[in-house]
Amino acid sequence: MVERTYAQVNRDLLRTMQPPGKIYYTLLLLDLTVLGWGIYAWWYQIENGLGVAGITHPVMWATYITNFIFWVGIGHSGTLISAILFLFRCRWRNAIYRSAEAMTVFAIMTAGLFPIIHLGRPWYFYWLLPYPQRGRLWINFRSPLVWDVFAVTTYMIVSAIFFFTGLVPDLAVVRDQATGWQQKIYRFLAQGWQGTDRQWRHYTSAYLFLAALATPLVISVHSIVSWDFTMAIVPGWHSTIFAPYFVAGAIHSGLAMVLTIVIPLRRIFQLKEYITTKHLENIAKLIITTGLILAYSYGVEFFMAWYSGNIFEKGTFAYRATGDYAGVFWTMILFNTVVPLFFFFRRIRTSPFWLFGFSLLINIGMWFERFIILVTSLAHEYIPFTWGLYKPTWVELSITAGSFAWFFLWFLLFAKLLPVVSLTEVKEQVKPPVKEGVEA
Repeated sequence: MVERTYAQVNRDLLRTMQPPGKIYYTLLLLDLTVLGWGIYAWWYQIENGLGVAGITHPVMWATYITNFIFWVGIGHSGTLISAILFLFRCRWRNAIYRSAEAMTVFAIMTAGLFPIIHLGRPWYFYWLLPYPQRGRLWINFRSPLVWDVFAVTTYMIVSAIFFFTGLVPDLAVVRDQATGWQQKIYRFLAQGWQGTDRQWRHYTSAYLFLAALATPLVISVHSIVSWDFTMAIVPGWHSTIFAPYFVAGAIHSGLAMVLTIVIPLRRIFQLKEYITTKHLENIAKLIITTGLILAYSYGVEFFMAWYSGNIFEKGTFAYRATGDYAGVFWTMILFNTVVPLFFFFRRIRTSPFWLFGFSLLINIGMWFERFIILVTSLAHEYIPFTWGLYKPTWVELSITAGSFAWFFLWFLLFAKLLPVVSLTEVKEQVKPPVKEGVEA
């Protein structure tokens, strides 16, 4: 990297913003097809009612809330990689944090859709918002679902501001190289950035402040999401371990999604010299840590259910391991705790092929984890007479697939409209130019 010049860094990293080719349009068409099918499934549900979903008594929270928790969790690693690693001055974050921040914003945009989709009449979603109106309707602040609205909205605002702030110096570079109407758009987005000493001092102070502000949100937001469950008396939910357990799981799934996104991005846009194997290896090492924390959490859950002597807790956890959803449960254990252990082998954690494949398995396992927590506790609660079995329908599966298409659509647009790797922080590792006759 030290042999490169600033101009060469600009050329290499802005190459991703060149007019798209056949591969890009093929991916975009496939993505829009899946998204269109998901939108059709939602419209079908609105026309025919929530009964077309598999939701039935006693399982009233199922795939939609599973998706909500999953996508909120995916959004956490962006803050981890960008804010926390920035505060700890980890220099290896420079090539991947931009994509992670974008992933955070897009994942929260996706998560926010599912509480609305889950409503029988989604056009009444504004009832969750506290605003003065003639009906004198006021929300119940004691409801954990209302807490979610405030937590996720706050996290979305802070993450978007943090993401945009880091983009400003790079947008100025794009502005200087763009022409026509594109230059006008990037000039507006660059907010008059000229790279003066005064601007840099204010920029670094603001970025440090936002990093410090965003860091506690990693803990607070998913902790609040976990309180949706812990505030209930449902067996398997009412536990004090849920807050740290959910935070660790969120970071685990988010790190895996970073690998799922960055590895194809690195290959398609020929960024191997900037997003190096070392960057991917460091993410894999973090996944080992979060995987071990999850394994410990799973063990503690079962131990506390046994140690409590509560027959309902024991019955719920026994049902998870041996009941109707035992296959999903053991797949979750395998993908979330055993698969990350393969990253102890350097040959695997430095191979993009294996990293990509294992990251997909971890994401599947984390989705299964949220599904198991939700469905098994509701399906096997206190009274055997009320026990039931939930199976997702084509509507729920189609909307779930559409949510992934919605997420990747925004990422495809991001890859062509904004720099996917930070020009500013990459240049910090480049030897600065020296005038002739002046010693460095």
